[in-house]
Amino acid sequence: MKNRILMNSRNAVCVIVHDKDADTIASVLYTARNWSPQPAWTFPGGKAEPGEALDEAAARELKEETGLLVDPTDLVLVHVIHVEQGWDQAGQFVLFVFATDKWTGKLTNTEPDKHLTAEWVAASRLPEPAFPTTTQALAAYREGGPSFSRYGWSATAA
Repeated sequence: MKNRILMNSRNAVCVIVHDKDADTIASVLYTARNWSPQPAWTFPGGKAEPGEALDEAAARELKEETGLLVDPTDLVLVHVIHVEQGWDQAGQFVLFVFATDKWTGKLTNTEPDKHLTAEWVAASRLPEPAFPTTTQALAAYREGGPSFSRYGWSATAA
């Protein structure tokens, strides 16, 4: 039987909200935490709840973290990242990256206990430091692929 931690896989979601007219994206700056020794930039997102559809989880997390509202049907899956070790050291997770250019509301830091700020930043590159998975997701989005990548896994022989 496999190690229980290796079998533990969780779903996380994030949303790239792209203002194509200004060529900016909504971003949040996480405060330093036990799993992140320094503040880091990322996309709004979080964990999908058990039984929650991924697109609905993404829309919910976006609203909770930024106040921006999106219809889940306007979210397009643009990338998936399989992460070997999660932020909380509780094993792997799968990050589903959605994107949209349709939203309502004003970008606001609605969780000041978690984020230092929420800002529109250049869509070409996140400010530093940024979470590595966020950088991967943005590159895949901007370049139109690949649709899958992984982070933290050792290379395997074919």
